[in-house]
Amino acid sequence: MPKNEPFDPELVRELAKLVTETDLTEIEVEKGDLRIRVVRRIEPVHVQVAAPAPAPAVAAPAAAALPVAGPGAASERAKAGAGHPGAVPSPMVGTAYRRPSPDAKAFVDIGSQVAAGEKLLLIEAMKTFNEIVAPRAGTVTAIFFEDGQPVEFGEPLLVIE
Repeated sequence: MPKNEPFDPELVRELAKLVTETDLTEIEVEKGDLRIRVVRRIEPVHVQVAAPAPAPAVAAPAAAALPVAGPGAASERAKAGAGHPGAVPSPMVGTAYRRPSPDAKAFVDIGSQVAAGEKLLLIEAMKTFNEIVAPRAGTVTAIFFEDGQPVEFGEPLLVIE
């Protein structure tokens, strides 16, 4: 397409339709000097959790009421944790693992104290295991994924308070 011609709005519509039909989150097309990027924003669903009954002073924080349960439940909790200020988002698309091997202990569990830079989990992308480390010190109060579960870029993985 020559530089002085406007871009084709029909092409943008077709790309948007393709993104929606294939459940992609974004698509980018480049031809010469023309570059079109279509991004689909999925708004998080806000879930309100009822306050737990009073417990002894040694009880875990209220956010620990979100333990890892089932694959469907994990994705629902991840949507709920998207706006949390302590959420640690996935830096890439891949498969998340809580432990270095199937028979090993998890890197962290709910209630674990972590230091900034401490290994939290692994994400496998393109047959490469990438270490995901704590961006800050604190306590892990929620984990939003199951071991071996696929994760998307930006998806909340866990919460450190």
